Amino acid sequence: MNTLSIAQSGMQAAQVRLNAAANNVANAQTEGFRRDQVQQEAQAGGGVAARLDKVPQPGADLTRDLVEQKSATYAFKANLQVLKAADETLGRLLDTRA
Repeated sequence: MNTLSIAQSGMQAAQVRLNAAANNVANAQTEGFRRDQVQQEAQAGGGVAARLDKVPQPGADLTRDLVEQKSATYAFKANLQVLKAADETLGRLLDTRA
């Protein structure tokens, strides 16, 4: 089901974003540390692909990383709701046909 794969890719991308932001916060005080940055691209059949890059210049940006963590959490929850709704719909369809 295309809806399920799109929501799953969104959850995976949100997880990559959350992991990158957590890594950035954990290593903010490390000398010469370069932040992780996630690039997301739409996939042809639907969904999203996430790619991890390093920011060119060293240094922390805790505000950006904390906002990114919140944003990734909301994206994960939104995609989870899509999966739950699809599951409920499929369950009702199976109940109707059984």
